[in-house]
Amino acid sequence: MKIGEHDWHLDPLGKHIWRGRMETGQLLALARAVKEEGGQLVALWGSDDRALGGGFGIHVALLTSSGLAWVSCALAADAPAYPDLAHIFPQADRMQRATFDLLGIRASDAVDDRKWLRHGAWAATAFPLRKDFDPGLPATRETDAYPFIRVEGEGVHEIAVGPIHAGTIEPGHFRFSVIGERILRLEERMGYTHKGTEKRFEGMDVDTGARLAGRVSGDTHSAYAWAYCMAVEMATASAVPDRAVWLRALFLEIERIANHLGDLGYLGNDVALSFGFMQFWRLKEDWLRLSAKLFGHRYLFDRIVPGGVAVDLDDSGRAELAAEADRIEAEVRSLKAIYDEHATLQDRFSNTGIVKPELAAQLGLTGLAGRASAQAWDARAQFPLAPYDALDVSMATQRSGDVLARAEVRFAEVHESLRLVRDLLARLPAGDLHAPLAAIQNMCEGIGWVEGWRGAVVVALRIGADGRLDRVHPHDPSWQNWPLLEVGVLGNIVPDFPLINKSFNLSYSGPDL
Repeated sequence: MKIGEHDWHLDPLGKHIWRGRMETGQLLALARAVKEEGGQLVALWGSDDRALGGGFGIHVALLTSSGLAWVSCALAADAPAYPDLAHIFPQADRMQRATFDLLGIRASDAVDDRKWLRHGAWAATAFPLRKDFDPGLPATRETDAYPFIRVEGEGVHEIAVGPIHAGTIEPGHFRFSVIGERILRLEERMGYTHKGTEKRFEGMDVDTGARLAGRVSGDTHSAYAWAYCMAVEMATASAVPDRAVWLRALFLEIERIANHLGDLGYLGNDVALSFGFMQFWRLKEDWLRLSAKLFGHRYLFDRIVPGGVAVDLDDSGRAELAAEADRIEAEVRSLKAIYDEHATLQDRFSNTGIVKPELAAQLGLTGLAGRASAQAWDARAQFPLAPYDALDVSMATQRSGDVLARAEVRFAEVHESLRLVRDLLARLPAGDLHAPLAAIQNMCEGIGWVEGWRGAVVVALRIGADGRLDRVHPHDPSWQNWPLLEVGVLGNIVPDFPLINKSFNLSYSGPDL
């Protein structure tokens, strides 16, 4: 695989996916080469490989001009460490800190080595993802005492928001340093929804693992379930029937539409346009109810399973879904015209929460928010796997990087996803819904890569010779994007934070795992 001027020893693992193993010094050189060609770090995680006769492992997924490169490095069993990558890819910072909290694998010479996921659930000397971790250890009683970075100066004061918020949303802490109402700095503290998800995967059978994977971040169920199943099917060299693959894409686009409709309503609500909130949520509710009627679940839980899908769609259902797509598209066009002509909304959206393209590229902004800041990455369009390689996906981008740009990308993606839904329905191939997985006789590994509604969802896994999961790492694009929210609010007023935050609409649960 060629990156820049150098040929790297990476082997094709699947379409647009490459696999390699190297020394940590080579990893640093590879990271620089990917950065220089305009690529990005997608994910970083660790593994305890001592039961396999080794030490520990550090793994990265890199987005390159040729696709996704999954690279691993073996680390010593005693004091495992690898070179810091955050000075090349700043988005690596929190991933590295979480990897230490969970496995005790240290990024050497990292500028920021503060804890990230660890609060008081386990001691600083215990590492939950190590195979010899004792789950019976009592929680620590120490005060969290997280070392926030203080901003000092005349007139500066702090506003602490969360982790408990005034609504049925997930917990996260936001520490604002302000002068008057103008934000000088925002620092986030996450980890409050840490559930031990990665540890829970250990020892599961692959079918049960699919159910857990889909619940990493519930609003992104189809993307996680598909990425997990893709990884299992790659690991076991199992084929999936064409009809099942096309239905998976249908579920993914239904999920994308539902989330964008909800967000467009919330954005209207945050600027006091309650009419917009009510109308978009009426459409979202209609869409969810139709999903429940046709597929048995409003959010399509457990419809994607290893080897295929668990539910079919008959001709009458296809006609009903196509008709609903037409109706919703017409209503969204009407609502878009109202949003465009609403002076207060446009004033609040424009030039608010800006992430400039140059900074977005430097810090690794990804997915929907990235495309609103001219970061033109969408796996469905650039590295399409079946059935997207037959669908000609149109990628929506903007350059202004503000709340308005993120809303415009959502509007465009709603229309494109509705078009894709109609195309998928019209061309849905006949055939089986499911094929049994190939028998597992030896330890195997795989990776899944799906463009969810927030951005790229990656699931990497290793299955033991006994057919049970040994290590699973699900990666949410919110890992990359939460730090950019800290940047996007700078210079804005505190009352605009809820609007800016909602325009990103990041997952708490996805990165907390």
